[in-house]
Amino acid sequence: MLTIKSGWIEGVRQVPVSRFNKRPSPLEISLIVVHCISLPPKQFGGPYVDDIFTGTLDPNAHPYFKDVAPLEVSTHLFINRAGIITQYVSFLDRAWHAGRSSYNGHKECNDYSIGIELEGCDDSTYTNDQYECLNEVISLLKNTYPEIGNNITGHSDIAPGRKTDPGPFFDWARVNNNN
Repeated sequence: MLTIKSGWIEGVRQVPVSRFNKRPSPLEISLIVVHCISLPPKQFGGPYVDDIFTGTLDPNAHPYFKDVAPLEVSTHLFINRAGIITQYVSFLDRAWHAGRSSYNGHKECNDYSIGIELEGCDDSTYTNDQYECLNEVISLLKNTYPEIGNNITGHSDIAPGRKTDPGPFFDWARVNNNN
């Protein structure tokens, strides 16, 4: 059973990064944003997800990396294809996952949301392990931060026209939003 202590999930892989800042206060965490990532695109595994969030992605390691290596991005959680969680930023802090965004008329979603990246891409299905892990994490987050309620959305919904993830193969029916 997962537990949170001081904004960190205990017992999961933790790779603290410097790409975050403090949330505005007073502001309640009230949203979960689901994303997907694969580096290089459509390739799973390897060190590159850690590298982009830690700012150590080698722009020469793959042609795609030349454009994305300079980006200053982070997320709270990453769930790989096997359902293994890595946490990069404390939930108490603002990760840089949403960019210019709006949810139900409230701008700047990074201020009040938790970002969860699933290892995947827009045109492939996600694994059973990922859905099981995601549901466990959602339940934990909703119990810890009750203002979340049923506010769970995709990156494409808070940044339409700019972002497409988690994509059409993400099965929202498998997300238990009532726990």
